[in-house]
Amino acid sequence: MDDAARLSGLYVYPIKSCSGVSLDSWEVDGRGLRYDRRWMLVDASGRFLSQRALPRMALIRVGLAPGLLSVDAPGMPRLEVPLGQATDGLVFARIWRDSVKASPVGARTDRWFSEFLGTRCRLLHLPEDSVRTVDPAFGRPGDQVHLADGFPFLLVSEASLADLNERLERPVPMDRFRPNLVVRGFEPFAEDGWSHVRIGALTFRVVKPCARCAVTTVDQTTGERGREPLHTLARFRTTGTEVFFGQNLIHNGTSILRVGDPVEAVYAPARGESNTL
Repeated sequence: MDDAARLSGLYVYPIKSCSGVSLDSWEVDGRGLRYDRRWMLVDASGRFLSQRALPRMALIRVGLAPGLLSVDAPGMPRLEVPLGQATDGLVFARIWRDSVKASPVGARTDRWFSEFLGTRCRLLHLPEDSVRTVDPAFGRPGDQVHLADGFPFLLVSEASLADLNERLERPVPMDRFRPNLVVRGFEPFAEDGWSHVRIGALTFRVVKPCARCAVTTVDQTTGERGREPLHTLARFRTTGTEVFFGQNLIHNGTSILRVGDPVEAVYAPARGESNTL
């Protein structure tokens, strides 16, 4: 680890699989970064939608303003979604194997997204009192997650991306991997060996490498899909049938994260040893 190891990027993705918001500092609550993946689009059956099937979702730009989300997309009027949502008429929504109670945002909002994406869909909000727990195979009792695929945080190292880009004919930007936390000051793929990490005043458990999917092949500026970087990653980052890049984290407690916060990593101990975080 470099003495200058720092948090160099901080991102929230208010609507699952739509654009992210870059921040200088942000609050961490019990489920992760505040407003991160608290909304998602679902199909007629209530199953979540993502760029895996609808790469055009990358073109939906989301901003945070006082009291609301601002949502823009090519050829569409600006949409404003209140941050505070009513919880009447809760419905069940599905994320992989999980079923969660969520609140419909409204028919006008549903029409906006359906028109832009060319498929019937609804925007749902995750209320504060709707509990979704982390998979107990990786989490502890009480660990919660929002509407992300499985974990509250995804961390990617700048050095790991630089290593990947040296192998690509055309380098890809960090947004292909949709991280919450970007760190600098480490060797490429050093994060593979971490058990814990402290960023500023907050500690995290490093619980699982992130298995990557076709979303990484979607250009987040154009919405066009290719074969990279997943094709190249598969050559040197495959375990079993999955391709890994980045690490999933679970936080211990709440705090404020700030770009520039020092980062301290602890490597997984050898058998019979312990660590201090």
